[in-house]
Amino acid sequence: MKFLPTLALAALLGLSAVAQAQTAAAPAAAAEWKYKTPRLKAAEVDALLAQPEKLLVLDLRRPDELIKYGSFPVYLNIQNSQLEQQLAYLPRDRVILTVSNHAQRAGRAGDILTEKGFKVAGATGSEDYEQEGGKAVAHIQPPAPRAQAATEGTNVAARQP
Repeated sequence: MKFLPTLALAALLGLSAVAQAQTAAAPAAAAEWKYKTPRLKAAEVDALLAQPEKLLVLDLRRPDELIKYGSFPVYLNIQNSQLEQQLAYLPRDRVILTVSNHAQRAGRAGDILTEKGFKVAGATGSEDYEQEGGKAVAHIQPPAPRAQAATEGTNVAARQP
């Protein structure tokens, strides 16, 4: 008879583990790729970066995200909310690589650009790229605090004739 409660406890623990596994899979399902723009792996991004004269890296993140996570060495930064208003600044003679943290915003932007007639190679996430072993991401140093910069500027101005 002692065997029956132990068996019931084991079954309950098993059901709990299954429920936890399904809960863990839910965020992954939310991040499923739903864009027409291809999501590129690190090797594919590296192949594009090897031909910089043919490429425009369009980073869609906010400035604070660029400072925190870094970006590719040369890029144009336009946030998604401003993309359609800034289309005139994008070259049509280059292939575009869209970038965000985990490629979701980049995928959406790639679809918009493709609809507008731009050549989009694909989308990538800078964090995903680094996790896959990519090394091209440059981390940006934040600027000096304003008080220090203002003091330095005053000293320079005082020295000029």
